[in-house]
Order: sequence, then structure tokens, then C-alpha cells
Amino acid sequence: MARYLVVANQTLGGDALLGRLREVAGEGPCEIHVVVPASADPTESFHDEATDLGLARSRLEEALARFGELDADVTGEVGDHRPVDAVGDVLRRGERFDRIIVSTLPPGISRWVRLDAVSRIERSVDVPVEHIVFDPQPAARR
Repeated sequence: MARYLVVANQTLGGDALLGRLREVAGEGPCEIHVVVPASADPTESFHDEATDLGLARSRLEEALARFGELDADVTGEVGDHRPVDAVGDVLRRGERFDRIIVSTLPPGISRWVRLDAVSRIERSVDVPVEHIVFDPQPAARR
């Protein structure tokens, strides 16, 4: 059975990620484990650890409900606020995955992209890492 580790926060509700997970679930039996780094909400000027954890838990619960439509065993957890460390924490428990899927906001907006998180995850693991970029709704054409 194929196992996938999904790393996402603000983009958990995106159609690009859900579409990709539908594809992997359609390829055969699989398990998907979602880790949501407890990152600060960039739209808020003030935050603390409790607020960050609460927001991550809320996003995880919404994602697990949404991913419930997939023909897959889906689990999840809130992780360290640094995505590279969140992945490392999961892997240090001895969990094995066939692929890691990292979902980010687009370059220019994404803090994870600016911090080179995807490449850093790729260098720290021995499994393929796939980068999904959240596709915001295109502006209406005139």
C-alpha cells in the first residue's frame, strides 16, 4: 500500500492539492498522513503559540473532513511551526512514506518558498518530494 505524507497549512483547502490527492487515491490503496505546521497566521499582526496551534488544528480538522471523500485512509497531526522540522519529526518516529507532497502558496507570497523549505525537505529525505503550488482563483476576464 502506498503511503503519502502531505505537508500544508494555508493551502490545505486548495483544489490543486485535493485534485492531486484524488489522483493518488485513484491509483490504488493508499494511506495519506497530513502534517500541518503550526505556523503563524500572516494576516494577523499579533500571534502566540496557542493561537498558532489552534489555527493549525482547525485547518487540519477541515482538511480531514474534506479528504474524507477520498478512497484512502487519511490521518493527520499538527506539527512544528517549521515545515522542515515538522517532516523530520514524523520521519524520526520511524514512519515510512513513498512520497512527500508539499503544498505552498505561489512564489512571491509563500514564506515556505522564500525559506527554501521544499528543497530543504528534499535534501533531508530519501523519498521523492512533490511540490504543489496553490492556484488562486484567476481574475475575471473582461
